[in-house]
Amino acid sequence: MDHSPGFLKVVNEARTRVTEITIDQARERLAANPAAVLLDVREDSEWQKNHAVEARHLGKGILERDLETMFPDPDTELLMYCGGGFRSILTAEVAQRMGYRKVRSVIGGYKGLVQAQWPMKSGA
Repeated sequence: MDHSPGFLKVVNEARTRVTEITIDQARERLAANPAAVLLDVREDSEWQKNHAVEARHLGKGILERDLETMFPDPDTELLMYCGGGFRSILTAEVAQRMGYRKVRSVIGGYKGLVQAQWPMKSGA
C-alpha cells in the first residue's frame, strides 16, 4: 500500500519516540515474559479475518478509550502490531503518552508475522 506523504510524516515523527522490535525480538519478549501482551491494533474487520493466535485486540480507533481498562498496569509490556508496522508506531506513541512504560511496535506488522510463519487464527 502506498501511504500518503502526510501520514508518513506523522509516522516518521512518532518513530523517533517509539522503540521498534523485530519479529524475532517479539518472540523472545513473549517467551521471556509470560505477562507480555501481543496487541493487534488493526481494525475489527482485519482482526476477524486473521490474527496471531495469542494476540489480544484493541483497534487503533478505540485504543485511547479502552487501553487503561484492558491493561490497568502501566508497566504491562505491550508489543503492538498493525498491518505493516505504521499504525502500531502511532498507537505505541499514544500508549507512552498515556503513561505506559514498556511499549514496543513490531516491525513489519501482520504482514511480517505471516511471512515469519507466526501461528494465526481467524475470528475472535
